[in-house]
Amino acid sequence: MRIAVKEITEIIRSYQQAIVEGKRMALATVVHVEGSSYRRPGARMLVTDDGQLTGAISGGCLEGDALRKALLAISQQKNKLVTYDTTDESDTTLGVQLGCNGIIHILFEPINATQPDNPIELLKKVLVKRQNAVVITLFSLLSRTGKQPGTCFLHLQDDEILINNGQDLLTAETLLAESKLAYQIGDSFFKLFESDRQPLTGFIEYFNTPPSLVIAGAGNDTIPLVDMAAVLGWEITVVDGRGSHATKQRFPKATKVLVSKADDVLKHVQTDSRTFFLLMTHNYNYDLALLKSLLIEDQYRYIGALGPKKKLERMFADLLADGIEVSESQKARIYGPVGMDIGAETSEEIALSVLAEIKAVLNDKSGNSLREKVEPIHNRAVKPIEYSKDEKEEFLCAIQPVTT
Repeated sequence: MRIAVKEITEIIRSYQQAIVEGKRMALATVVHVEGSSYRRPGARMLVTDDGQLTGAISGGCLEGDALRKALLAISQQKNKLVTYDTTDESDTTLGVQLGCNGIIHILFEPINATQPDNPIELLKKVLVKRQNAVVITLFSLLSRTGKQPGTCFLHLQDDEILINNGQDLLTAETLLAESKLAYQIGDSFFKLFESDRQPLTGFIEYFNTPPSLVIAGAGNDTIPLVDMAAVLGWEITVVDGRGSHATKQRFPKATKVLVSKADDVLKHVQTDSRTFFLLMTHNYNYDLALLKSLLIEDQYRYIGALGPKKKLERMFADLLADGIEVSESQKARIYGPVGMDIGAETSEEIALSVLAEIKAVLNDKSGNSLREKVEPIHNRAVKPIEYSKDEKEEFLCAIQPVTT
């Protein structure tokens, strides 16, 4: 499960603006899905009391009804779990035939801006530093009249831990143990907590750092590449040896713009396993020197080289003459000519093909057409909680729901 950085960034921006304007608001989060749906668990939408929506919890089918539910949560100042059943295509309760064939559970949380650790403040902390994080959201699928604690636990990679709710039902130690497991497996999952007061389902959500794209080259063909990567919410660094080209004015959507010699690039850029490099300066010697630095580090999953295959072969030969033999495992991580074969000609089309290739590498995908897939489109490694009829009856009989 992957963090939607751009969506969360926009939600935070709208949240801050709503505070300035004195608006009340609620956060809607897809917390559980059985079957198929347009958005997966972790999708979020901010709703203000004047009907403004930021983010999305569906392809547009649920937003109308979700607005009404969010306004009710704001009015009552109480968390609410709402279920949308789209498995019956003949059911026109929502006014449309969704065709998703799934059951979608959405948690609505009124946001108190005066509370320093409200759900959106927790999400803000996730994006402050480039690090992984775990957020735990608690809700009850079995006891709808019971308490819905909501977004209540944050564990950052640097071991900062924040709790804002739910500790009266589950201990911090219990939540921390599940958070550590999420770090261990590097993925999100669901957990059934058998609390003695009410059954709770936990969405243990693993937030990976967003992709970081380092583009060596500040030519005109880099501009659409930066613009498209910014739409995806990626961190973007543009670097070039020419101060006349590498300027913030030319690349306003880049996170950082640097003027640097090729040998010094890695001194100025924070890199990790989700950092991707593109060599497209149109300066052979600059690209070659940077490629040499990247191979010495030998930790990057993707190095894209603009230009024909002969150029890359020449680079390998020049590196060998310099005493650096590029291994087969290293060559497997170097993509040249860069991009997917979609018939790209213009700089915009090339940008599209390059970002598609990086996205495929990031997610260990082949880049084939979805119609060729036999298995479901979305990753089903994160299994939903499934209750049998007997389990539901056992929980509801054994546990007295907590009413609020």
